[in-house]
Amino acid sequence: MGEFSATILSILERREAPDQGLLTGNNPSAYNSSDPLRLWIIQVGIIVATASLLSLGLRKIRQPKVIAEVLGGILLGPTAFGHIPGFTAHIFPSESLPYLMLVANIGLCLFLFLVGLEIDMRVIRRNAKLSASVALAGMILPFGAGAGLSVQLYKAFINTPESGLGFVKFTYFMLFVGVAFSITAFPVLCRILTELKLLDTTVGVVVLSAGVANDIIGWVLLALSIALVNAGSGLTALYILLVCIGWTLLLLLPGKRALHWLGRKTGSTEGHGPSMFYMTVIMLLLFGNAFFTDIIGVHAIFGAFVTGIIVPREGNLPIHLTEKLEDMVTIIFLPLYFTLSGLSTNLSLLNSGEIWSYTIAICALAFVGKFGGCCLAARYVAKFSWRESGAIGSLMSCKGLVELIVLNVGLSAGILSPLVFSMFVLEAMTLTFMTTPLVTVFYPPDKRARASATGANFVNIDRKQDNVENADASTHSTDGDLKMKTHLVVVLDRIEHLPGIMALTQMIKPSLISESQQLPVLPSIPVHPVSESSSPSAQPMVSTEMPNLTPVVSLPLPNISLPPFDLALPVNHNISVLRLIELSDRTSAVMKSMSMATHPDQAAMYAQYDPIMNVYTTFASLNDLNVTPALETVPYEDMARAVVSFARDVALSAHRRGGEMLLLPWLPPTVVGHGHESPASGTSPLDTMHNPFDSLFNKTPGTSTPVAGSHAISSVEDRLPSAAAATIHAHFVRNVFSKATMDVGLFMDLGYKQAPRPLGMMRPTLAGVTHVLFPFFGGPDDRLALAIVAQFCENEKISATCLKITKTDVVDAQGLPSIPEAHLNPDDAKNHASETLLTIASNVSARSGVSYPDTTYNHANTAIRMQSDTADHLAWSQYANPPQASSSSTSISQSFPSHHALSRMYFQELSSPVPLHEVIAEANRIRSSGKVKLFVVAGRSRRIALEDHTKEITTLLEEHHAHRLGIDVRKTIGDVPSAIVIAGCAQELLVVQATSSDI
Repeated sequence: MGEFSATILSILERREAPDQGLLTGNNPSAYNSSDPLRLWIIQVGIIVATASLLSLGLRKIRQPKVIAEVLGGILLGPTAFGHIPGFTAHIFPSESLPYLMLVANIGLCLFLFLVGLEIDMRVIRRNAKLSASVALAGMILPFGAGAGLSVQLYKAFINTPESGLGFVKFTYFMLFVGVAFSITAFPVLCRILTELKLLDTTVGVVVLSAGVANDIIGWVLLALSIALVNAGSGLTALYILLVCIGWTLLLLLPGKRALHWLGRKTGSTEGHGPSMFYMTVIMLLLFGNAFFTDIIGVHAIFGAFVTGIIVPREGNLPIHLTEKLEDMVTIIFLPLYFTLSGLSTNLSLLNSGEIWSYTIAICALAFVGKFGGCCLAARYVAKFSWRESGAIGSLMSCKGLVELIVLNVGLSAGILSPLVFSMFVLEAMTLTFMTTPLVTVFYPPDKRARASATGANFVNIDRKQDNVENADASTHSTDGDLKMKTHLVVVLDRIEHLPGIMALTQMIKPSLISESQQLPVLPSIPVHPVSESSSPSAQPMVSTEMPNLTPVVSLPLPNISLPPFDLALPVNHNISVLRLIELSDRTSAVMKSMSMATHPDQAAMYAQYDPIMNVYTTFASLNDLNVTPALETVPYEDMARAVVSFARDVALSAHRRGGEMLLLPWLPPTVVGHGHESPASGTSPLDTMHNPFDSLFNKTPGTSTPVAGSHAISSVEDRLPSAAAATIHAHFVRNVFSKATMDVGLFMDLGYKQAPRPLGMMRPTLAGVTHVLFPFFGGPDDRLALAIVAQFCENEKISATCLKITKTDVVDAQGLPSIPEAHLNPDDAKNHASETLLTIASNVSARSGVSYPDTTYNHANTAIRMQSDTADHLAWSQYANPPQASSSSTSISQSFPSHHALSRMYFQELSSPVPLHEVIAEANRIRSSGKVKLFVVAGRSRRIALEDHTKEITTLLEEHHAHRLGIDVRKTIGDVPSAIVIAGCAQELLVVQATSSDI
């Protein structure tokens, strides 16, 4: 009888034992056959904790979780912890192992069901020509190598009295070794392809297709091997095999159609997930198939695997089923199974040179057979390059948990001895560990080629040509080349980012603005059209032709103006939206990523139905903006690289030259929830919207002092996001800053709102009117910011104040009074200065543990400073003192910025020893009017920063009781934006960085 069924019967036959408990003076961890739950909980806790701790460390070097689970089992077994006196006897007594084995086998059946759900036969059919040669070569050559090595292994370790196996036929052993050598771990392969962003490359598509075929053939061979072992004769083995084939065909043909019909009837294939009844049928079918394949002499996992294959693929049903099962399988069941493998693995048995020589031979032949077969097939049959062929061979040599399952089946069937089992476990871990580093070496990101959307007919992108275009048609705007930002690359990852990003998008695009105030007209009141001779300022006419009716008001139609007339042609604005989704440890996340990469129609569906993307695309369509949506599922550590790569690919795909900008959102502000004190009298719930940077400044209740006239809500009882979240996000943003190949804008909604006035004291305001404040200190970032401010002012509801500030050593006669020095402890001041001088290389992300390099800045030598000063003077003069248009020339009227935009920009030059205080004072003056929303634009100024604001920032920290400004955030946004955040003098802030330039 099968192992699965025998284990259940053996447990049911156990007799009850006396009750044991802590209060009776007995050891609660002692094994009790009548109540094994206590010890089982202890075992599960130790196993899960060990695997989780190891995975945290191995994740840093991008190793799959299966390595941690197997390594944890080995450490808990006789190799390491087994040498501790009493550990195995008390924690893993032999009497308790059947219970662990039962739960582990249940989890293994569920896991093989999930593996079957991952397999998509459409991938094989689409790429059959290229992947068939790789799959066959990856099976035949390693199988032959394993069969050859099995001769010596059988003589040395199996057919000996020391093995304790009795008589084992050589053909059975050879078959197991061949299967172990030739199989590929498809689930681990999918995870590696997703994490390395290879799913949409030619290598990823071929490996995925070949891996699916390899996996199916491997399980069939495993079923054949088990049937031969369990059969008493060759005829019995043939009967077992025929029954298994017949049952499989019954499931694949009528069974699959029945599930498809039931899915339609219950609505489970409509994209909303399975119904309760459909889920019940699937679970009964899963364990029913596992039971049947077990009792006929094939392992239960084969029935579970076939059940996963026959589940309908419509409506993303496999992904929904995976989401319902994966957490328990991944967290509890699989670690138990691999711990049992580790308990059977004793690396201390590898205690002689001969044994180690065989172990090295196993590792070498397994790798050479798999790598060599797949690499040669990819190079000479599929015509890939040597780099791509090497990457294909490295990926196909991944063993992972599938080989471990094969080995455990062989061990439980009495085909493998504990010594040979330990040798093969070491081989599986070694080859799995080598996969990611080898792929990174063979196939780095700059050498990758994307697969075309036409299936197997791959069209490789010439990366060398791309590099030429990247250098030739660089996406940044130079200082002397003033261009509107006509193409935006917007990054979204939270729905809270949408309001600010939509407002910013509207500001960048000149809007259709009414030149007259349009009075509201009820739909039921007819409006008589105005004749051509009517002027917009004409008085309303009252018609009294019918005296018994309400007078009909005829209003002048509003005169709608296009973007300023001196822009020669209408500007076509395009937006590429990237929706970032973090790749989690869940299998469903990998399946979604695979589905989007291998099926473009499903990728478009995900982008269409994603709620964040749907809202933004609707907004864009209402504003006549062309939007290209894209979704990417990436690990958190690779999010910055994904953003930069997406922006670069967008620019290169259209061969654009200038006019592009990458927009990033900062962490959104949040509204205070329940459980807090109600706002004071005269305030509204909006008053509880707080600055998200308050948590970074370590403010305490009662320490915030609003600036006079600013109307800033400065209570800081609720500090969200947390300092840790802001630090993590700062690392991400700074990594984008350091690697971006186009201009970057960081949008911050600071959360400061105007305090509403009582109803009787409300003054009329212009809805949507925004005033932009721009402090100009010089440098490429400020020059880019000046151009962006001019583009904002193309919108008739936006005006701007541009301050060109020069820092002096004495107080200017018209400047602010001198600011008293803050009374700081000298040691504290030294600490603040030393923190300011820290670089990002000295900070380690709390999330990933990886240090991100900061932006590389040019050395501020004399020549560069002089060139930068000259460029600053020219840029400021071009805006502040534009040349006058002549009647004989129209070149000025056809250029950017338009005269209408410049007429809404106010330029002022001043000098001050405290320039940041000047900026804050001007911001408070503008906000005190209460008529406009203040929007501050500032250069990041981390490149060729001519002024050092360290001392003034320290003073601001003291004045606003912000003693611990987050150094990571300050280095991310720069000194001038940090001053705006500290003072809380603006509602919104845009931090701008230009791409690298010499000056």
